[in-house]
Amino acid sequence: MADSSDTDAVYHVSTRGGVLFKALMIFATVVLLFALIVLCAYAWNLMTFPYDYDQGEGFELVDTILFSQFRSPYQNTDSYPFYSSNYPPLYHVIAAPFVWIFGESYWYGRLLSLLSALIAAIAIGFAVYREGHHRWIALLSGLAFLSSNTIYHIAPLLRQHIMMVMFETVAIVILVQAYPKRQKCWILIGLLLIIAAGYTKQLAAITAIAVIAWMILRNPRRGILWTLGFTITGGLIFAWMTLATNGEWWRQAIVANVNAFDPFQTFGLAWLWLRLHAFLIIPALLLVLHDIYFERLSLYSIWFIGSVILGAAGSGTWGAGDSYFATAIAAMCILSGIFFSRIIQRIWIFRDNYIKRFFQLARAHIGSPLQALYRIAILLIPILYLSYGISTFKMPTDGAIFGTIADVLGIEANVLDRHYDSATYDVLGYANIGHFVTADDRVAGDFITEQIRQTDAPVMSEEAGFSLVAGRDVITNPTQLRNLWLADLWDGSDLLSMIENREFGLIILRAQFYPTPALEMMGQHYTIDDVIVMNGFEYWLLRPLSSE
Repeated sequence: MADSSDTDAVYHVSTRGGVLFKALMIFATVVLLFALIVLCAYAWNLMTFPYDYDQGEGFELVDTILFSQFRSPYQNTDSYPFYSSNYPPLYHVIAAPFVWIFGESYWYGRLLSLLSALIAAIAIGFAVYREGHHRWIALLSGLAFLSSNTIYHIAPLLRQHIMMVMFETVAIVILVQAYPKRQKCWILIGLLLIIAAGYTKQLAAITAIAVIAWMILRNPRRGILWTLGFTITGGLIFAWMTLATNGEWWRQAIVANVNAFDPFQTFGLAWLWLRLHAFLIIPALLLVLHDIYFERLSLYSIWFIGSVILGAAGSGTWGAGDSYFATAIAAMCILSGIFFSRIIQRIWIFRDNYIKRFFQLARAHIGSPLQALYRIAILLIPILYLSYGISTFKMPTDGAIFGTIADVLGIEANVLDRHYDSATYDVLGYANIGHFVTADDRVAGDFITEQIRQTDAPVMSEEAGFSLVAGRDVITNPTQLRNLWLADLWDGSDLLSMIENREFGLIILRAQFYPTPALEMMGQHYTIDDVIVMNGFEYWLLRPLSSE
């Protein structure tokens, strides 16, 4: 334990920010607040759009609708309508009451995701303020989370990933304080939130591993006891869901989710993550090193290391992407914020070792130069936040407001013809989203929907939104069928028979995510009748070949 004497290097000095520091902090705040404005505008833009924006949103809405009807989305995909979900239920269960009130719509799922992102940002700011006692840095830490290109991507989508991150972040912030203080009620709440994260999306297993490792390191006996209770609770829920769905939960959400790994995708996404977030990754790593040499490894540090390594590995699997770094970004924002706060407030604990003795010797002989370095470090903090805001910059380049801003700043679109993204769309696995939808996209969606309404026979669409708006059955979930086929768990004979017999009056493709046998059968018995561009993607409308 370090005492409060100066020789033990425990410092706490109030902020002495000069005019330059405050000016730079204001610039950084303006840039990051602008990122929040763009995010909110993007979210509003999507909430008014009645079709899929990101591939798979419609199927998440189908899951929500099924839960609102007290029906399971974990179904046998070998019989009509050949549909099943591959995601845990909690996000959809939370959204289900909205179906009772507002009917079938995308906006409330997208709103829930946006609120989840904002809550996660608030939790990050709270964690930084609690550890570093600096309100401005706490604010910038939360804004930095929302400014990330990855978080911007997923925050307004009808997808469950950002809600998982919210549960994880709040749980970690609670456990950091509750576990060392043996606050059993709060420990229980924290662990239940991690279970909630896991039943929002399976990727939360990374956070569960980090928490278990940290608890056992802090106090092996207590850690093992809490881990047993945690495991039993999560396991009982898992067993109940497996039994209640006749094994389909295990088959659809677990076994079929083991996808092929592409190391090039992992490398590309990891490099992109480093390039976009380096200005905050470096201070986060410096705080981890401080923990290693002078303090115990904090839960934040273990969480960051685990989520970076395992998240990066997971990002290379088929169907994954930059969203797999979202948890690491939350941890990065907390660690970097604490690091910056400690520099400003001089709140440090240096345990006695050779590194501490070196700095004591240096301070005794070159005290003034060290003070100069400290003043430089203070000015570097807002510069790093400002640089981070520029590194993660993204915005529309058209419209009355954003178009004018883009003209003033000299920003030109680099993706599609109406959006700038500092990441570009060139990295394999980086989601090609973030641009706003337009009136033309709405017209294109309405046109496809009308084609469904005019088709008497069943319609199979690679995106569910068209069928939902048209009031028709949602037939299949293409990515799930593909996963099952690759895992040798898909029969598919009934669906292939329907395609071969040309029983579908219309098939709509966007990314051709169906199993290869189904795509080959479509090629033999259907022809492209029209190609519609919506949201920057081509939608192929396939009609049955005429019988001759």
